[in-house]
Amino acid sequence: MSTEVLSLSVLRRLEAESIHILREVAAEFERPVLMYSVGKDSSVLLRLAQKAFHPGRIPFPLLHIDTAYKFPEMYAFRDRVCAEAGVELRVLRNEPALAADANPWDLGTVKCCGFLKTQGLLDALRAGNYDAVIGGARREEERSRAKERIFSFRDRHGQWDPKNQRPELWNLYNGRIQPGESMRVFPLSNWTEVDVWRYVAQEGIEVVPLYFATEREVVRRGGQIIPAGAKTRLLPGERSERLLVRYRTLGCYPCTGAVASSARTVGEIITELEQTRFSERVTRVIDHDQDGSMEQKKREGYF
Repeated sequence: MSTEVLSLSVLRRLEAESIHILREVAAEFERPVLMYSVGKDSSVLLRLAQKAFHPGRIPFPLLHIDTAYKFPEMYAFRDRVCAEAGVELRVLRNEPALAADANPWDLGTVKCCGFLKTQGLLDALRAGNYDAVIGGARREEERSRAKERIFSFRDRHGQWDPKNQRPELWNLYNGRIQPGESMRVFPLSNWTEVDVWRYVAQEGIEVVPLYFATEREVVRRGGQIIPAGAKTRLLPGERSERLLVRYRTLGCYPCTGAVASSARTVGEIITELEQTRFSERVTRVIDHDQDGSMEQKKREGYF
């Protein structure tokens, strides 16, 4: 069997599994919501949800937790794609924290993320009274995410205990919860970064242009290439420069590192990733903070 045929077979199996999970969520929960971060995984999840419920509408809203520090291209892409898809998009921000000028330069990335992402998410989930929250996290991204079940239980405070999770045998998922509890659901758990891009290619899914290589204004810091945005504060001795780079993962621009790359098409990205031995999470500044391990953040309510 050729590599191309094998890849197509794998994608069909992954697609079927993800669609089954999305339909299970719609059947088992009363107030589900799909997290939409505007990245490639969210774009794939949106396509899978459209397929899962075709020809009907997606039976739950999309939720974007806006930190106010996303790339401008992400906001424009979000609004246009959701409008074209005809989905209900809900955007929430931690306004008290933003009014107090929460930012990663003064607070550090861990505290800033705690206010704008974790607390913003928990506030939004309480306000919407959602009992199931669908996200695009994948097990191969990072060690703590490898511990996640597909249906990942959260207590009344939205917190995760990796030792208090339910067995998942034969694709059977236990969605029973008590009032105040919730479930995080990860339909892309068994996908890899390359699988996501192969599916993007197969389906012709549009993604934010930030994923493709072009010359961008950046600054080198701590072994990483950081975008030089409108509010970026340069350290003594630093200067910005233009380099040919792209982004493997997208988040808040102060905390998202670029990679040197000449990949300008989806096919070139796939070829590049087939030779890469490092997770895309290595470009996230916050994942390298000593007191900001992913597992600790997830215990506090981070996605």
